[in-house]
Amino acid sequence: MERIKTFREFYPFYLSEHSKPMTRIFHFIGTFLIFVVIVYVIWSGKERFLWYIPIFGYGFAWFSHAVYEKNKPATFKYPLWSLISDFKMFFELLTGKLKFKS
Repeated sequence: MERIKTFREFYPFYLSEHSKPMTRIFHFIGTFLIFVVIVYVIWSGKERFLWYIPIFGYGFAWFSHAVYEKNKPATFKYPLWSLISDFKMFFELLTGKLKFKS
């Protein structure tokens, strides 16, 4: 497969790699928990909890790819675009622009 050169091309590919409802749900939960951790750290001043961010962010996502999607996460090949796409998909799911079922 030819390497994707723009984010505009990447995002549809990203969504196709996240087509199963449970994959989107797990990504949504993981991203939501990232925000919970950030808010908690700001509120409490306990920076030691920042290490939860990669555990929640990657843990939920990678689990869903292994169990439901049965593919390799796009983050291995496109780390920055995948991170941006995770947040874009989260907010699109939150606002209803994107559905949990594809």
